[in-house]
Amino acid sequence: MITLAVQKSGRLSEQTFALLQECGIKFNGLSKRSLMINATNYPLRLLLLRDDDIPECVNDNIAQIGMVGENTLLEKGFDLKIIERLGYAKCRLSIAVPEKSVFNSMKDLSGQKIATSYPHILGKFLDENKIDAEIHEISGSVEIAPGIGLANAIFDIVSTGSTLITNGLREVFTVMKSEAVLIQSDQTTAEQISLIEGLIFRMRAVRTAKDYKYIILNAPNESIDQICSILPGMKSPTITPLVTKGWSSLYSVIEENTFWENIDKLKKAGAQGILVVPIEKMIM
Repeated sequence: MITLAVQKSGRLSEQTFALLQECGIKFNGLSKRSLMINATNYPLRLLLLRDDDIPECVNDNIAQIGMVGENTLLEKGFDLKIIERLGYAKCRLSIAVPEKSVFNSMKDLSGQKIATSYPHILGKFLDENKIDAEIHEISGSVEIAPGIGLANAIFDIVSTGSTLITNGLREVFTVMKSEAVLIQSDQTTAEQISLIEGLIFRMRAVRTAKDYKYIILNAPNESIDQICSILPGMKSPTITPLVTKGWSSLYSVIEENTFWENIDKLKKAGAQGILVVPIEKMIM
């Protein structure tokens, strides 16, 4: 049995639960009001915690693994191994100042008061850049601090930047980028590591599938070589003769972002009836 600490509610929560579901992990009566629940088809127990509590929980081996924002992990300062980057809940931690403030370089922060919920990360950044600024720690609604006179600047999570604009702020420097990560305790047993590897295998299969699509098309036989050269598939397409003489059907797996670049080339090469299908799981 392995224990996985996850965020009970918040920015990472919904995507984390969705990923587990796509991995085929099932829970009876899963609710965000629960604190602990066992999977019914995998030796896995979930601990539903506040995001801030997950690193400490994994550090103390109460949970062998945890899904948490990289920013939270760094802020808490625990030396825990990141065993997988999960590719969601992406954001950045940035410094922002009032729209009308003069900001030409980081030196302009010297002597200023900066409001943040991440004093550890900010403090390290200021020390490394030899900036003498005062850190004002605030637990929430950091973006309002300059407007009410609590600070001259803020250091906070930025996703789209719309919240900054709403509060009359502009982003001037990105200190770090963050995403959801899977962290592991250094006290895991060999049996637990095997179960963790099995879970990661499922996660990778789900995540890889999102970047690829299954493509089916019909083409005249004389165009097959040209179409095969266009399709950047896993290896080579599967080719099946059609009832119509001189025509075949081609099946391949392609990266979604390359499909649109090549669609015109495929059509000009004679491809017809092009069908693109989502892939649920993909084992590389």
